[in-house]
Amino acid sequence: MKYYIVIPTYNEETFIALTLQSLISQTVLPSKIVVVNDNSTDKTPEIVLDFAKDNPFITLVNKTSEAKHLPGSKVIQAFQKGFETLDDNYDLIVKIDADLIFPANYFETVINHFQSDTTIGMAGGFCYIEKNGDWILENLTDKDHIRGALKAYRKETFQQIGGLKPAMGWDTVDELLCKFYNWKVVTDESLHVKHLKPTGASYNQAARFKQGEAFYALGYGFFITGIASLKLAMRKGKPLLFIDYINGFWKAKSAKKPMLVNTEQAKFIRKYRLQKMKEKLF
Repeated sequence: MKYYIVIPTYNEETFIALTLQSLISQTVLPSKIVVVNDNSTDKTPEIVLDFAKDNPFITLVNKTSEAKHLPGSKVIQAFQKGFETLDDNYDLIVKIDADLIFPANYFETVINHFQSDTTIGMAGGFCYIEKNGDWILENLTDKDHIRGALKAYRKETFQQIGGLKPAMGWDTVDELLCKFYNWKVVTDESLHVKHLKPTGASYNQAARFKQGEAFYALGYGFFITGIASLKLAMRKGKPLLFIDYINGFWKAKSAKKPMLVNTEQAKFIRKYRLQKMKEKLF
């Protein structure tokens, strides 16, 4: 299966070479890698161009946007810029972050999953972060969820869910829409990916409000949002984040901000989330 990779980047000179080196060392190479330089002020583009000299399947695309980082919109707008430069002669489309080191068999294993079952729409491994010299699971989500840092989609699935939404919550709504359209989401615990920059390390309060806004946009409703907010805040070891998330939800609801899903999809999502909660309780 042919796979294309798009990597949004902003000031990643510290890590991008490690990521690209791990990609060109895969047992099954990508057909194309597009790195989107989103207004970097460091040597990110020069590093990418150095790799492109010896690896013609790597290309650099430049994009100009605001320097302010809000999770979701900025990164997916950059992804979209890179995706638009690609043809549609692929089987899998992959969005990854620029601060990851993949094991050499990562994409061979992912491809094997997709080939084993035509109803698999998404597949991925797990992010590990360094702590006291050891690499430990970055335990921010359930193990049936693929982190936004390393998403791989079957072409037909990607098209049916309407691509990626340029808003926080994009990496949850994609999986929920997969399930809505009866695609399977597969995670492989054998695939350990080194995540060199922990998620959310640079998020400010405005970005944290965006998480609550995302829960609203996903159609969760207040009850599910409250549980999801508490769970995420506790996993991050910062219980007071709960307040920011709830405030973000109410601000979005009061402003009647646009949803990421339609009424039918939101109803399905609430039912699915409640069922998952019941399974954990009983």
